[in-house]
Amino acid sequence: MKVLSGIIITGLLFAAMPAMADDPPAKHEIGLTLGGLLGGEKTGGATRLDLGSGVALQANYGYRLLSGSAAALYGEVHFLANPLRDVTSANQSLTRDVATLYVTPGVRVKFLPRRAIAPYVAAGAGWSLYEQSTTTLGGNTNPASRLVSHGAFDYGAGLDCKFWRFVGLRAEVRDFFTGQPAYNSASFHGGQHNVVVGGGLVLKFH
Repeated sequence: MKVLSGIIITGLLFAAMPAMADDPPAKHEIGLTLGGLLGGEKTGGATRLDLGSGVALQANYGYRLLSGSAAALYGEVHFLANPLRDVTSANQSLTRDVATLYVTPGVRVKFLPRRAIAPYVAAGAGWSLYEQSTTTLGGNTNPASRLVSHGAFDYGAGLDCKFWRFVGLRAEVRDFFTGQPAYNSASFHGGQHNVVVGGGLVLKFH
């Protein structure tokens, strides 16, 4: 993805500058970020829908496993919750809206972790849960399952910036590839990409 590549390249350029600080990387990191899930389009035969964008509330815990001057390896658990994404379609029998929950353990590699700006890449796999609306777009009772769960794979990249004492700043992009919500249509098949762009704070503890 172009956005992920841009973050990695930008971070490496900043990281190549002289270090503003030489503190060892933190043993524990708690990231609290607010982001946005991007909307998407799905087509199955003659049926088409648009899944709207939505707010992404995210938390991430990272534990440093290995560290060197060039890179640090973290084990992490990433959590994302979204309360609502609207579905738009000419087919009024489809699910009206969807709520989302992702939990994905994984690993993160942070480059030049002692620098003031440190880029990273991350990947993981875990669980996704979708909650469908009780009504369809047409206002009728939705016969689709209320809850449906799938496996989830996530990958992404970001930048960590030193800010103040044990508080840092973070910006990142992740894509969660999962099974589909229950749209109440047999026309849709395969997985679904769920891209989120976010930023926020990182609390660091040694």
